[in-house]
Amino acid sequence: LAKPLGKGGLRGRPFCVTIPEVSLTRGAQAPLTTKDTTMAINAPEGTRDLLPDEALFWNQFKQTAAEVFGAYGYLPIETPIMEQTELFVRGIGEATDVVSKEMFTAISGENLRRWVEEGKAPKAKSRLSLRPEGTAGVVRAVVQHDLVPQGAAPAKLMYAGPMFRAERPQKGRQRQFNQVGVECLGAEEPTIDAEAIIMLMRFYEAIGLDTSKLTLLINSMGCETCRPAYRDAVAQFLIDHEADLCEECRTRAHTNPLRAFDCKQEACVQVMKDAPLITDALCEECKTHYAQVKAYLDDAGISYVDDPTLVRGLDYYTRTVFEVQVKEGMGAQNAIGGGGRYDKLMEEIGGQPMPGFGFALGFERCILALEAQGFTFPESRTIECFVACVDASVKPQAFMLLQHLRDAGIASDMDHLGKSLKAQFKSAGKQQASYVLVVGPDELAQNALTCRDMDAHEETTLDLAKFTEALQNAALTEEPTTLGDIITSLP
Repeated sequence: LAKPLGKGGLRGRPFCVTIPEVSLTRGAQAPLTTKDTTMAINAPEGTRDLLPDEALFWNQFKQTAAEVFGAYGYLPIETPIMEQTELFVRGIGEATDVVSKEMFTAISGENLRRWVEEGKAPKAKSRLSLRPEGTAGVVRAVVQHDLVPQGAAPAKLMYAGPMFRAERPQKGRQRQFNQVGVECLGAEEPTIDAEAIIMLMRFYEAIGLDTSKLTLLINSMGCETCRPAYRDAVAQFLIDHEADLCEECRTRAHTNPLRAFDCKQEACVQVMKDAPLITDALCEECKTHYAQVKAYLDDAGISYVDDPTLVRGLDYYTRTVFEVQVKEGMGAQNAIGGGGRYDKLMEEIGGQPMPGFGFALGFERCILALEAQGFTFPESRTIECFVACVDASVKPQAFMLLQHLRDAGIASDMDHLGKSLKAQFKSAGKQQASYVLVVGPDELAQNALTCRDMDAHEETTLDLAKFTEALQNAALTEEPTTLGDIITSLP
């Protein structure tokens, strides 16, 4: 864009634009095709498709989370993938990398035109951003819908879905990625902190991760009583050592000094080894709270490493913070989950004072951790039964049989390409069908079907009328059934 975006601009933040199918230059729209070539359109950089095997595992991943977290009283919530930009600016912190560098902000084509051509910046309610994390949106929903009225039990909520950050794509770091997370609003007892951490470790076990190969790091970030003085002390330490710091950490000294602990530049790592530690600055209440969290974890047999340099990248954290890392096999992107307490976030976005605690874990990072431990995606068995036609004359009867199978809850399919019987059996094998039901003129003349068990390599003859009746009866019951059960139940 040739001209500045005016007052109230995006401060260098990446933005995406919804533009109707007209040219921004008021000229003719450039064609996507020429006479000789057609433009190949791939997934945007930093995004990836979840193909069937991985998409099925994502569904199982979410279901496992619902089962594990549900045992602790957590209920599902769905929030929009877009929120007003101001929610993230106020909730996450304008000085954080997430807000200042990584957030995708979306405006409509008409608002963009007015901004560029007339200098009219969009109103706040029209400035939307794709969510870079899930907590702010859930807390906004709790405020908006008053989910924790005065004196009510805490709201325990879980979510799953895509998040968006304009990061440099690399292994374990994408611009669109999937997360599962939980938020507990309305309780400040250390039992909430401890049970959430325990719950997360139980989830890792449930998806097949060897937790002995994971490291749980915990720390306390202090509260509004003790953290400001500590933050100032770290800022002064950075200023005193700025000659030895990278440019970004010199900037952090004035914006977000605690993030210097996360810098991977070797010179900064060496400097920060001598930086003040939060554990030496905690007030008595924070010390007591942190000690109680660790005591509950000890009682539950949860191993952890007390790491006073652990900080989280979002400004809203207070007191307990934690992170789960893979010990080996994932390189620098070894964090697969983390979170902490945020007792002031509700006030930051306009609600009443209310304590909160939450965490999020990345699906793609968990996949990498599983693969590092030898996991491979199981081949998905898409159907249980394949209905094969000897010739085209029996296709109407085969088609109706197929409907009976599906009504009974049995995943089934048939050939739709006019293949030979031999080729149909190959198709059934590729789809990993357990059974093939052969419909032919000779079988129909005897009111029968040929059933081939693809695993046992055995064939039997079924009475078509009795088999159809059994399928119809199965369709009337709520209990799940298999084709094998129906076949063995036939007289």
